Amino acid sequence: MLSTKPIGRGASARKYDLLTAMGAYALAQGKHDQRRVLRLLTLITARYNWAADELAVGQREIARLWSVDERTVKREMAHLRAAGWLVVKRQGARGRVSEYALSIERILHDTAPNWGNVGPDFELRMGQGEASTSQTVVPLPVRGVVAAPDVSDGTEWALARALLHSEDAGVYASWIAALDRAERAGGRLTLRAPSRFHARYVQTHLDRRVLAACRDVDETVSEIRVIA
Repeated sequence: MLSTKPIGRGASARKYDLLTAMGAYALAQGKHDQRRVLRLLTLITARYNWAADELAVGQREIARLWSVDERTVKREMAHLRAAGWLVVKRQGARGRVSEYALSIERILHDTAPNWGNVGPDFELRMGQGEASTSQTVVPLPVRGVVAAPDVSDGTEWALARALLHSEDAGVYASWIAALDRAERAGGRLTLRAPSRFHARYVQTHLDRRVLAACRDVDETVSEIRVIA
C-alpha cells in the first residue's frame, strides 16, 4: 500500500493512511506520546513536501505552529529522531534550516499493532502493503554491517541479544545494542539503557520482543525491566 514516497497515482489515499496509522497509534499511548505525535501530524500536514520527501522548517516557525518555545521544539525533534520517525537529510547551518524526511518504514513498524483499532479493512490494506514492499524495503536502515554481539559470557542476555540481532539487525542496532545487563533477581531481568527515553521506548515498544528472546534461551525469565 505505502511506498517509501507516497507520490503519484493514489498518493492522497496513501498519505491519509499513513496519517491515520499515526493518529491511531497516538491515541493508544500516554498523554506525552499523544502530544508528540499530534505535533508531528500538524507539522506534516502544514509543511511536509511529499514530492521532495522533505521537511525544511525553522525552529522558530515550528515553535509558533506548536505554541511552544524553541527549546521544546529542539527537545521534541530530538525525540522524533531518536525514535527513528524523522531522519536528517541535511544538517542545518548558518542561514539554512535542517532538512528532515519521514522514515515511513519505521512509522509503519511502530504503528502496526494499532492498525486494527481503525478497522479490519484498514489493517488488511496496510498489512498487504507492508508485505508487498518487505522484499525491497529495509524496515530500519542501518549504515554498514551491524556486528553480531559477543556471547562469550554465556548469560541469558548475551544469548538473547544474539537472537534479536539475527531477527532484525536494524532494531538491534537502534535499541538493543546499547542495553547492558544490570542484574537478575528471580525471574526478573533488569537491563540498563543509556537514557530514560531509550529505556522508556524499549519498555513500551519492544518489551514483548525482548522478553520472548530471553525466554527462548532461559524459560525462567518472566519479566524484563529497563532502567536508565
